Amino acid sequence: MATPPYAGPRADIGVIGGSGLYAFLDHATTVQLDTPWGQPSDVVTVGEVAGRSVAFVPRHGRDHRFPPHRVNYRANLWALRTVGVRQVLGPCAVGSLRAEHDAGTVVIPEQVVDRTWGRPSTFYDEPGPVVHVAFADPYCPHGREAAVAAAGDRGMRFVDGGTLVVVNGPRFSSRAESLWHQAQGWTAVGMTGMPEAILARELALCYTSIALVTDLDAGIEQGEGVTHDEVLRVFADNIAKVRALLADVITALPSPNGDCSCRHAVEGMKLPFDLP
Repeated sequence: MATPPYAGPRADIGVIGGSGLYAFLDHATTVQLDTPWGQPSDVVTVGEVAGRSVAFVPRHGRDHRFPPHRVNYRANLWALRTVGVRQVLGPCAVGSLRAEHDAGTVVIPEQVVDRTWGRPSTFYDEPGPVVHVAFADPYCPHGREAAVAAAGDRGMRFVDGGTLVVVNGPRFSSRAESLWHQAQGWTAVGMTGMPEAILARELALCYTSIALVTDLDAGIEQGEGVTHDEVLRVFADNIAKVRALLADVITALPSPNGDCSCRHAVEGMKLPFDLP
């Protein structure tokens, strides 16, 4: 699979998140990209944060038109790698499975459980060399370290570690499903963390999830349960805090020339195509 060489603005760090995060980029330029996997959710915006080059993709599109199960995760990650990105931050909204982690808490998970279905979840699904990528530790250790340090320095309520369970959506969990997730000892539930994390690993990208709790999940919340409007309202109320945290994390991330186990994820394997 040949892709034309890219000659536009480049970035070392990528952010995939909500449209409210545009404001943290300075000197921004938009780039229209196509990929072998189709078009990304929207144009890629390349700019700077504290002197570091950053590329941003709105996960659901600028107008939030793509539901979680229809996001083109492969195109989003491929586009970021095309512009030079090697470290990716994935901020997202989640429901808490623990009463002590209420709205406004930031979870920096260490593990993930994938309960999605029907989403293209690999780049290597055509006949050809079989590619098995290790995923025992799904998140970049250096990215997590930077996120934990930044949240601590800001005095934020945050969880260092825990497990994010990803459901298919777009509906929220039933109370029984939520109670089951809690019984497994998991920490938070979201709809977008997979296959984003594994696709990043398949492209040898560092990936760090930064999850903002917007609600208590159905199994621990009283009343009628969470609504879409509630999630959007809480995320909007906390967007300035999320932007500030991301800026701190970006500043603290290691040099793009540094070494990391994520960068060696497909090393020595025969791939069916060249990575951009």
